[in-house]
Amino acid sequence: MKRTSCGGRLFGAAPLRMRCIRILFAGILLSVACGKALPEEGTGERDGYRLVWEDGFNEEELDAGRWTCAEDGWGGGNAELQYYRPANVSVGRDPSDGRGCLILTARRESCGGKAFVSGKVHSKGKFSFTYGKIEASIRLPQTADGLWPAFWLLGADIDTDPWPGCGEIDIMEMGHADGIAASTQDRLFNGAAHWGLMDESGHPQSAGFRTAPYSLQDGTYHLFTMFWDADSIRMYLDLDRFPGAEPYFTMDISGDADPETGGSFHHDFYVIFNLAVGGTYTGLFDPSQISALAGDAAARMYVDFVKVYQKKAS
Repeated sequence: MKRTSCGGRLFGAAPLRMRCIRILFAGILLSVACGKALPEEGTGERDGYRLVWEDGFNEEELDAGRWTCAEDGWGGGNAELQYYRPANVSVGRDPSDGRGCLILTARRESCGGKAFVSGKVHSKGKFSFTYGKIEASIRLPQTADGLWPAFWLLGADIDTDPWPGCGEIDIMEMGHADGIAASTQDRLFNGAAHWGLMDESGHPQSAGFRTAPYSLQDGTYHLFTMFWDADSIRMYLDLDRFPGAEPYFTMDISGDADPETGGSFHHDFYVIFNLAVGGTYTGLFDPSQISALAGDAAARMYVDFVKVYQKKAS
């Protein structure tokens, strides 16, 4: 057996590996115990993309220079059952491993005429971008029946060009009625886009539903990545673990200035995270149907980081 010298002592290769693993594990535990942030990874700066904006949620409070906490109970136009309030948004350590996170908490509590309270943050007026790569690492709650976590973007011109004309890009949604019906709530997810003009028949939209081969509500973090340029929108699951993965949502937006068919996606968008309860997406409109928040139970969506990358203009 090949042997390696270490500090004047000889160790076999296998014991040395175990020693290094123990040291690495001890270092992680020490970092957690000392309140240090764990490494925040993702797909990183590659293929010409350079980091231009990020939040690792490692401070004691939410960065008010980056985010606004929503406070409203209008239901998002989807008959949602929650009241969003700042009290349900926090920054803290994930108790499972100590990393700093944005934490959105939903629970059953009457507020503002709604049966539930929850959290939502957005970067409107503080950060927006056109084209690039955006990704977030998220630990999702057990959606069971009724929770609707989402990571998405809205057109920054929404005040002058109301939805859906401003455009909407949904990078990750879970909790759909189809998943509830098929008992695949923990695996069915989707990306989507909404745009154009609203009329009596609705508005143009596109969605890409996918049933993951593994649970996305398994207590670990999953990476959701979107590439967006003048030609297309493409979304990927866990691209850091599976770099050869196929996109779960694609949309061609090339050469189009018509808001009916894609022109809504060639301008600035801002970032949103929220944890909705009930509504049209879930197909549940009665608070008694929301099994995910029984009694005093709370559900939490943890966001480890969000990063935006862009390529240098040629």
